[in-house]
Amino acid sequence: MFRATIDRRRPALRASAALALLALTAGAVTACDGHGSAARRPPSAHTVSSATGRAGAAELHMIENAGHRLAFHVTPGRGATVVLDAGGGEDSSYWNGIVPRLHEATGATVITYDRAGLGKSDAVPGPWRVKSAVSDLEAGLRQLGVTGNVTLVSHSQAGEIATYFARNNPKLLSGAVLVDASLPPLYTDEEIARLVALNRPQVEEARKDPDEPRNRQLLAIAASYVPMHRAYHRATWPDSVPATVLVSEKTPFDGSPEDVRRWLDAAASFAQDGPGRRLVTARGSSHDIPKDRPGLVLKEVEKMVAAHH
Repeated sequence: MFRATIDRRRPALRASAALALLALTAGAVTACDGHGSAARRPPSAHTVSSATGRAGAAELHMIENAGHRLAFHVTPGRGATVVLDAGGGEDSSYWNGIVPRLHEATGATVITYDRAGLGKSDAVPGPWRVKSAVSDLEAGLRQLGVTGNVTLVSHSQAGEIATYFARNNPKLLSGAVLVDASLPPLYTDEEIARLVALNRPQVEEARKDPDEPRNRQLLAIAASYVPMHRAYHRATWPDSVPATVLVSEKTPFDGSPEDVRRWLDAAASFAQDGPGRRLVTARGSSHDIPKDRPGLVLKEVEKMVAAHH
């Protein structure tokens, strides 16, 4: 979805709610037998660089999928794997403050990655397609040797990737923490129309500098926004995958009370719509819960990992 307000702490052309919820804003690889064992590195996952001799240091793996390369950053651990997926317009660096603390607290392998067109990953021309983003994540985890016991942590737009990924790969996931994520109940025809109108000025501004990565992603998302979100409204989450729904108090729409209400209602509806789901409110937080309340994110991820370790 599009973000209703511009975050003044970032450049004016920052990805808006569309990015935030569409794909908004974020791991390898230790599960080999479905229960999480030692990591392996198959030849298809090319290690570009690695930190030698330093425990807890991330390794960069370049993964190939559908003709483009994607950067996956892996902090090796044991047992479970935690995959962090950032929101729209954000690359893996969004999680830099959380990765070391999460690795230390859980001992798990922690993976972050740059979606196509962001960070060190290749850009892909044309409209943004959630199925392509899901395919990229699937290819990365497969080539890194991840086969189970994965906790997926998805912020904002990445909630859309998480929903389709979970539907396709329920046995791979032991759980998910959806951090102020874009969720299907939000996207009624009325709300889609509101979001398109709300973000039209930002889309037009982005056209002035279409090669800037965040602008490029925003324009790609805008090109497919309406049909993609009509389809997403009908998407379902598998009952076999537990999920913690972590919602911000201010939401991406701080300043738009009607959209704030709809965002909060969508999170509550999703949490109530299946077994194994919990709703947790990040009091006082903006949409950027990982920045405003990192301790809360860590706490909920630790709970999810511990429950299935």
